[in-house]
Amino acid sequence: MLGLMVGGFGIIIAVNLTLAWNAIATFPGLEARNSYVVSQKFQADRAAQNALRWNATATIDDGLLTVEILDHNGTPVETEVVRAILGRATHTGEDSTPEFTWNGTALTAPVENAAGYWNLRLELIAPDGTNFRRRFPITVK
Repeated sequence: MLGLMVGGFGIIIAVNLTLAWNAIATFPGLEARNSYVVSQKFQADRAAQNALRWNATATIDDGLLTVEILDHNGTPVETEVVRAILGRATHTGEDSTPEFTWNGTALTAPVENAAGYWNLRLELIAPDGTNFRRRFPITVK
């Protein structure tokens, strides 16, 4: 009976330690070094972004990442890309930096990625100088 109890609890403890180690080892890190400082500008930044009245979408089809930004009239908006990171939500091992080009209606970039759930973290500057930040969840089939 002692052997069964030690063996049973040993398996449970081993599984818990393995899962805890994997969770810590694959944690991608912090979004901001000081969240208090970031929170002080959050409302003003969000109001400025909302004032742009943009409709932004991101898709990946056949290895082509497309970010389409339309203004409130439905006209495509050409912006300057400050920062773009395409990666998994759970780890940074497959992160890449897409090189966008303007094709006249949208920003496009060739990407190599497997099927699954991806996040595009995008920072843009509007023609009027407003910073625009957005995270786009993308599912690749």
